[in-house]
Amino acid sequence: MLASSVPPFLLLILLILVPADASVQWVELKGAPLSHLLLDPGAGRLYVGGVDHLYQLTSDLEVMSHVRTGPHLDSPDCLPPIIPQDCHSATPTHNHNKLLLLEAGQGAEPGSLIVCGSLYQGICDKRSLSNISHLIYQTSNPVDTQYVAANDPRVSTVAVVITTKNKQEGGGAGSVLRLMLVGRGYTSKGPGDIPPITTRRLYPVVPPRRAFSQEEELGKLVVGSYSEYNNHFVKAVAHGNHVYFLFSRRDMWHKKEYRTYASRLCTADRSFYSYVEVPLLCHGGYNLAQGAWLGNHSGKPALFVVMAAGQASTPVATSRSALCAYGMAELDAMLQKAQEVCYTEGGRGSDGKEEAYIEYAVSSKCLRLPKLVWQVLVRSDWSGHLYGSLTVDDGSAVSADLLLDESQKHLYVLTSNRLSRVPVASCERQTDCQTCLSLRDPYCGWCVLEGRCSRKHQCQRHQQPNHWLWSFEPTNQCVTVQSLQPANQSREEQTQVTLSVIQLPALTRAESLSCVFGLLPPQPAVVMGTSITCQSPAPELLPSMPTGSDHMILPVSLMFGHVTITTGNMTFYDCSAVSRLNQSSQCLSCVSSIWRCNWCPLDQLCTHNHSCPHQHIILNQRVLPVSGPLEGGVLVTITGSNLGMRYEDVVGGVTVAGVQCLPQPEGYLISTRVVCELQPSGKQKEGPVLVTVGTTPPGRSMQTFTYQDPQLLDLVPDKGPVSGGTRLTIRGRQLLTGQTSDLSAFVGSQPCYIVDEVNDTQLECRTGPSNRTGGAPVRVFFGKAERTVPDVSFRYLDDPIITDAAPAESFYAGGRIIMVTGRNLDVVQQPIISVWVEPVEVQRVKRRRRLALLTAKQQLVFNSTMTTVSERCSVQSSSQMTCPSPTVSPDVKVKGIWFQLDNVRVHYESIKGKSFTYYPNPEFFPLNREAPDAPYRFKPGGVIAVEGLDLTRAMSRQEVTARLGDQQCQVKTLDSTHLYCEPPEVQPISVEDGRELPSLKVFMGNLQVDLGLVQYDSDSLLSPVPLAAQIGLGAGAAVIILSVLVVILMYRRKSKQALRDYKKVLLQLETLEINVGDQCRKEFTDLMTEMMDLSSDVGGPGLPLLDYRTYAERVFFPGQQVAPLSRQLDLPESRRQTVEQGLQQLNNLLNNRLFLTRFIHTLEAQQGFSQRDRGYVASLLTMALHDKLEYFTEVMKSLLQDLVQQYVAKNPKLMLRRTETVVEKMLTNWMSICLYSFLKEVAGEPLYMLYRAIKYQVDKGPVDAVTGKAKRTLNDSHLLREDIDYCAMTLTVLVKNGVEVQPCPVKVLDTDTITQVKDKILDQVYRGAAFSQRPAADSLDLEWRSGQAGHLTLSDDDVTAVVQGRWKRLNTLQHYKVPDGATVALIPRSQSSGGVGVNQVFQTGEKTPMLEGEEEEGLRLWHLVKSSEDPEIPKHRKSSMRERERAKAIPEIYLTRLLSMKGTLQKFVDDVFVAILSTKRPPPIAVRFFFDFLDDMAEKHGIDDPETVHIWKTNSLPLRFWVNILKNPQFVLDVQVTDSIDAVLSVIAQTFIDSCTTSEHKVGRDSPVNKLLYAREIPRYKQLVERYYSDIHSAASGCYQEMNSTLTELSGSFASEMNNLVALHELYKYINKYYDQVIMSLEEDSSGQKMQLAYRLQQVAALVENKVTDL
Repeated sequence: MLASSVPPFLLLILLILVPADASVQWVELKGAPLSHLLLDPGAGRLYVGGVDHLYQLTSDLEVMSHVRTGPHLDSPDCLPPIIPQDCHSATPTHNHNKLLLLEAGQGAEPGSLIVCGSLYQGICDKRSLSNISHLIYQTSNPVDTQYVAANDPRVSTVAVVITTKNKQEGGGAGSVLRLMLVGRGYTSKGPGDIPPITTRRLYPVVPPRRAFSQEEELGKLVVGSYSEYNNHFVKAVAHGNHVYFLFSRRDMWHKKEYRTYASRLCTADRSFYSYVEVPLLCHGGYNLAQGAWLGNHSGKPALFVVMAAGQASTPVATSRSALCAYGMAELDAMLQKAQEVCYTEGGRGSDGKEEAYIEYAVSSKCLRLPKLVWQVLVRSDWSGHLYGSLTVDDGSAVSADLLLDESQKHLYVLTSNRLSRVPVASCERQTDCQTCLSLRDPYCGWCVLEGRCSRKHQCQRHQQPNHWLWSFEPTNQCVTVQSLQPANQSREEQTQVTLSVIQLPALTRAESLSCVFGLLPPQPAVVMGTSITCQSPAPELLPSMPTGSDHMILPVSLMFGHVTITTGNMTFYDCSAVSRLNQSSQCLSCVSSIWRCNWCPLDQLCTHNHSCPHQHIILNQRVLPVSGPLEGGVLVTITGSNLGMRYEDVVGGVTVAGVQCLPQPEGYLISTRVVCELQPSGKQKEGPVLVTVGTTPPGRSMQTFTYQDPQLLDLVPDKGPVSGGTRLTIRGRQLLTGQTSDLSAFVGSQPCYIVDEVNDTQLECRTGPSNRTGGAPVRVFFGKAERTVPDVSFRYLDDPIITDAAPAESFYAGGRIIMVTGRNLDVVQQPIISVWVEPVEVQRVKRRRRLALLTAKQQLVFNSTMTTVSERCSVQSSSQMTCPSPTVSPDVKVKGIWFQLDNVRVHYESIKGKSFTYYPNPEFFPLNREAPDAPYRFKPGGVIAVEGLDLTRAMSRQEVTARLGDQQCQVKTLDSTHLYCEPPEVQPISVEDGRELPSLKVFMGNLQVDLGLVQYDSDSLLSPVPLAAQIGLGAGAAVIILSVLVVILMYRRKSKQALRDYKKVLLQLETLEINVGDQCRKEFTDLMTEMMDLSSDVGGPGLPLLDYRTYAERVFFPGQQVAPLSRQLDLPESRRQTVEQGLQQLNNLLNNRLFLTRFIHTLEAQQGFSQRDRGYVASLLTMALHDKLEYFTEVMKSLLQDLVQQYVAKNPKLMLRRTETVVEKMLTNWMSICLYSFLKEVAGEPLYMLYRAIKYQVDKGPVDAVTGKAKRTLNDSHLLREDIDYCAMTLTVLVKNGVEVQPCPVKVLDTDTITQVKDKILDQVYRGAAFSQRPAADSLDLEWRSGQAGHLTLSDDDVTAVVQGRWKRLNTLQHYKVPDGATVALIPRSQSSGGVGVNQVFQTGEKTPMLEGEEEEGLRLWHLVKSSEDPEIPKHRKSSMRERERAKAIPEIYLTRLLSMKGTLQKFVDDVFVAILSTKRPPPIAVRFFFDFLDDMAEKHGIDDPETVHIWKTNSLPLRFWVNILKNPQFVLDVQVTDSIDAVLSVIAQTFIDSCTTSEHKVGRDSPVNKLLYAREIPRYKQLVERYYSDIHSAASGCYQEMNSTLTELSGSFASEMNNLVALHELYKYINKYYDQVIMSLEEDSSGQKMQLAYRLQQVAALVENKVTDL
């Protein structure tokens, strides 16, 4: 039978939370979490292993023996035995049980219990099965070959015991060899050379052999990199002649996702030649095995695996799990096929495609299989039904070790601190059929005639149909009374009752059933098929009626002997009780009762009989309708009382307005209602309704009935779409003839559905669809009377078609105009745009029910939880209409949007294939953010800048309007964070009562935002000057005044000249002070217009982000011409294989933490190991360990802890200030790796926008090609102070695009050198390309073309260059007299071209001028200004002190240019700082992780000074990483950073540094100009930094698991970019340089001696360079 074929071990995944079961027996044990459970089947004993505890129990859970196994003094970094003075890291450590196995006895030798723990590098011992406190084998001084289990509690270990013939050791015919095959994960601490799968000796153990030893001849799985081949083992099982291991691991060959694998090995294969593995696929995304059992399904061996879905690309399992089953025969076939393909066909199948590969080797390829056969979800049978649940230990996870007892009736379940004994099934506890069947337990079923829940074999007639109903069959139902006739019966009558019963079991002839009504005696039952007939009880036997009720319900039970088979209900009513309970209206209550009661008025009696002793009429009528058409044909309903006892009583007795009305039998109700069909009258007339019953006088209605002649006059509109839905209005007279239900309208043959209320002159209907176009008459039926609208027909036209609708997004407030284009749009009278929304709460509930809907077609399905919001559209023409987007509440989910064109529904997605999106409303900030109630001061002539968030996400500039008072503020620019509008020159009038000042309002669709009051400055000359400008100008003025006074006192004879100079300076100061504000605003508006064009390119392919390899190369090895990432291993082929083998061994050594830390400390102790060497070694280590970032992070933390220890003893505030140690450069590299994605997704775009803004502003003014000084800069040392006359020009550049030549306008200056012009042309032509993708300026010549044949090649230096004395000026466009609008072209430079660009090297970032050849000839080059630093000027030619002072003072005026540049760039600087320091989006996990680490270090060392921790965080992130990126955007972006741009970036980077310091930012007259510039902003930036640190600190920590997952993902993502072997080879050069010191350091360490680290390094040296060692 099916129930018995379900494997009992399926119960083990059904242990989920439901009310606890009393039948569960359990015992509480120490040693949480308990990890392993073992059953000795012969003796019935149980063994449990946990943390520091081992238990032996009976099958009834009584503890027989208990042993403590820890804690003991140990360290994973040290080898046993542990000697405290040799192992300083040793601490009392818990012993986690890793293996618990049964070793069968051999001959006279008894069996033993194998126990392995995590202490002492995972050694094992053997204990007695009868008493575990008795040790059979234990080693006190284990050797490294006896380390079995993983020494880390988190790393899994599995094993299986096998017995084979002992052939190798010369045993006799009966000699056996008992071995233990062990699979264990990779551990970063302790010995790093233990393979993932090893063979261990158990028996025989003859000296010098040792138990549990890993011997060479026993075999092991040799792989290239143990850390890469890091398996998480789940199970090891023996089956037939093979051993199988189940484990999960990252697939390093293909997608680098975690997968589950099954591997197989022949039990007799000591060399592991037969080892092969295949991935196990479980449909539904289940990729991580959690537990496994080898059992049987349908008599065949099968492997059952519990799989869980992994969290993203990490080994962390989610709660979503499934039970997957794999037939062992199919699995063996796949393993065999993989082995054959791999070894005989090179990994390729019959079609030539790769089917298999060797994943863990280095050199060759060879394992991907087709999907395996079938899967089982977490359900009891293969169709997927979860049939039971039971709480074993609330709040504790269930271990994978679940065991059945020998009787197969109970299951042993191990949880964190409890062992439980759970019954497999509990049928007998279910007392009724419904609960028994609802169990869905394959072991149980309902025994119908015995009335109990039982196993199948316990029910005597289980083989006969319907006698035993199986609980697990979902279609099974209990024996049920489907119907009972009659269901209601007067208690005054006795009748036959028929029960219709489903699932009725068959009886023998001698057996019978009986009916029991309530508690009355049984009545014999007659069975006829599925119907059972019984006699209802006699009236006198029925119990009395309940007080206050007119009926009672009695259960009718079907009995077999004393067993109740099923039960139904029957109602007995009492008509006399109906009237008795309603004394005030006995008649009405009787005739309106739900029971079959009649009222006898003469006797004042309510009875169930159909006749009364005496009859008379009481007529109280109501007539509906009160009008009808002349042709008749409508039904008239007359309601009242005493309208006859049967239909025949009223036939021929009804007249309406004197015309016979024919009663209808189907509408007649005894005594209360007559329905008759109205007959034609021939003319309009009116009168009462008369009803005559028998010989009694007729009853007369109070209402008057009217015969009417309704008329139709006209209709609007007269056209509509062929799909229908047009709302027609039909006008006429006397349209309220008959009832509304008698009215029907038709357009041609198609119905027109009446909507709204009909009045006497007008009705409205909605047209139905037609199968053709053209005209059709409109008809209205009043019952059977037909009327047609005269002289007018309705025209069906082709349906409207929408071809486009844009835009495709709106914000929640709606009102955004959607332009709809198409055909026949004017056919529709009232088009509508609708949005279908659903509350978010309903969404959450429905998400759990969505499984069945996922396979259905995607279409809108409306239900009660859905609502729609709509807006009316406006038709412009037959091809165009506009629709405002409907307003949607933010707390709903938009499910769909469509256009309703009468009956034509057009979903937005169907128009262009893309969906319509709603976004949150844009956010605006008040104009005066510091004081929102105060007016915003505006200087006429400028623009108003409005700040906000997401302003362009669903809106364009053309759609936005802004009003200032009663006038418009013209919107000039709109980007995601700013809106710039130009108000009128004169202050507008306020439109609000009670306010003098106008307010600025922005309108976006339905969104209207009041941003505050605006006040115009009345005197533009008195506009406020920024604080920095006041300080700068004040300081300049003070210097000038002091200089003038000194001049007057010392040189009276020239006082008049000095006075003239002073007045000139004051005049210049006053002019600049007035102009700087206007200039800044105009410049910013111009810049924003330029940047808006650029922003459309950025964010997608337009952001020239460097690939990870180049980024890492520039950050790890700054300034190096050829970094190790780009180099290849330069070795002769004869040595390559040997050296690579040695480097691989070095890689294994680096994975040993002890070796790595000793290596770093030894190098840092050497005097010749420079600071540059430290950084280089750190970057090489980063490369070598890039595929093991978790390990790299742990080592870095360990080294940082040592560094903290050093600085705490000295001055903790100085820690991480510079990069003086290897670990500090490791930290820099670590931050760079972890923040690459943040740069890519968040900070890269604002950084690029800042770079482009700086470049645009710098290039707008003259830049000296020799000195690098610029008119537009932030850096006073790079400011071009001289007043250079220049003009902006536009050149027409001929650009070849394929075969076509196109003109391109380029803006330049007439003072630009030819190389500068070429750079600007390249910037414009290759605007969308990365810098590395465009040609170099020095590879091209600039040719000026004029007329047909006028071609002149321009260059910086040629024979026309102007030479004055020792100075030679570079050629400019001005020099060649190139006019504005001239045509030029860039052509490839010919080999003979003699011109050399002056600033070619300057452009790459070098600070030195060029043309050294000219210098050698005694000529000095100049462009815009001559260099003032001339040491060879004779003393007699030097100016006097007064002249020098004046020459210095006058250029100070030009420092106001810095203020203008700063104000123009302010928005872009803010955007970069906010992107870096905002916590609105979660900060990068690496930052949170490292800041947590620093907080922990401070707490550990008792540092409670917040300033110190602030400095640590600043030194580790902003100063170590962000300042480097800000100063060198070329590390992240593929751009060119010139000296003039670098000078500006240096000031911004210094501002960022000042913002991160804790000291107060004070400025004075002697402060550097750079600090004065940002004096007002730095306090604001400081708050940003402090809030950033504070938010991270206050956020919940515990991000270590998330950090590890991220590091694992990063390791796999970028490992292939790293040149591992080159890095190892470069590291070896340092080992070679300090070889003796490193060897000595390793030999001095006791743990290093036990791990033989020095010996292993000597092996590396021997392989890499044939170094002769004392091996």
